[in-house]
Amino acid sequence: MTRQFSLAYLTVLGCPPDEMIEIAARAGYDFVSLRPIYMGLPGEPNYSLSDNPELMKKTKKALSDTGLGLLDIELARIYDGVDPKQYLPAMEAAAELGGRHVLSSIWTDDRSFAIERFAELCDLAKPLGLTVELEFVPIASVSTLAGVLDVLNAVQRDNAGLMIDIHHFHRSGDKVEDLDAVPREWFRFLHLCDAPGKIPDSREEMTRILREARLYVGEGGIDIAAIVNRMPSIPCSIELPHTERSRELGFAEHARRCLQSAKEYFATYVDNQTGVQRKTREKNLA
Repeated sequence: MTRQFSLAYLTVLGCPPDEMIEIAARAGYDFVSLRPIYMGLPGEPNYSLSDNPELMKKTKKALSDTGLGLLDIELARIYDGVDPKQYLPAMEAAAELGGRHVLSSIWTDDRSFAIERFAELCDLAKPLGLTVELEFVPIASVSTLAGVLDVLNAVQRDNAGLMIDIHHFHRSGDKVEDLDAVPREWFRFLHLCDAPGKIPDSREEMTRILREARLYVGEGGIDIAAIVNRMPSIPCSIELPHTERSRELGFAEHARRCLQSAKEYFATYVDNQTGVQRKTREKNLA
């Protein structure tokens, strides 16, 4: 089975969805992962498709012209006081575009509230044919694999799943062996990137790397193969924000290098991996 790749929004942060789709197609991606849920972050454009019919039209045409699929949309955050219904217009737009998944994460310490609202989000997504993938983030309230599994086991929704971000998994300190206990059907796609092997001591540095300085696959110190080989062969959404490289290379070239490095790494260490290659990689990262 040929590995499939998606271009995630943060990799080309600030690029309009129709242009992002064209960049992804030229580079050889299979999907795009869009952010039509406006986050309100400083300097970030609003690419809400539900509020912008012209942008929705351009996005739909770009997907049709290129033949790319919409893998997922982000980010349906669960935070104090959130009403999941606010995400419904974005999810309806995703469904209209043929999207598959909605990415979510939890930013409240109120466990009961988080479980209640996440379950509601899943229920809103189900009639649209969408699954909801819960991601743990090292700077969020739910920051470990165990935290996500706790929520998924509590909500018991068949369209709920787990989204592993390679950067976040490494930073959380979780063990790859723990992935063996996760139901296989909960894995639907993953976020792919690399980063320095040394975990930052400060939240500020962790956040800086997370948001603007991730590395090409195989360039950093994360044993990506050890993580990926514990999961089914699912699409990989390359989420690799690097502010300096995006500025120097441009979105198109940065996106191309992201995909090239990922394909080269997977060809060697994942999809055609041998025991010798695995041991060589582990030795190099020791």
